[in-house]
Amino acid sequence: QVQLVESGGGLVQAGGSLRLSCAPSGSTFSSHVMGWFRQAPGKEREFVAAIRWSDGSTEYDDSVKGRFTISGDNAKNTLFLQMSSLKPEDTAVYYCAGRTGYTVAVIASLYDYWGQGTQVTVSS
Repeated sequence: QVQLVESGGGLVQAGGSLRLSCAPSGSTFSSHVMGWFRQAPGKEREFVAAIRWSDGSTEYDDSVKGRFTISGDNAKNTLFLQMSSLKPEDTAVYYCAGRTGYTVAVIASLYDYWGQGTQVTVSS
C-alpha cells in the first residue's frame, strides 16, 4: 500500500522559513500531479500548491503566492514546499497528496494518495 510521508514541520516565529518534504513509502507510487494542502483547527482542508511533473506547471493559492515555492524530484516522486515569510495564519497541519490525473487540481477530493500530515506552527 502506498503511503506518503511528510517531514520538516515544526515551530517557527513569524517571518521565518520552513521546508517541508514528502516522499512515498511502501508500494511503487506513480503520480502526474502532486500537491500540498493544509488544515487548521476547525477549518476545512484547503489547497496550498501543486505541481505537474510533465511540464513543471505549478498552481498556488493566492494566500501563499510569492512566499511559498513547490518543487520536487519527478523520478523519485519526492515533493518539497519551501515556505518563507511565514505568518501565524499559516499555522496548520500540512498534507502531501498525489493525483493520477493530469489536471493541476485544487480540490482535495481529486487526489488519490495522502500523507498523515506534519504540523506547522507559526508564533507571533
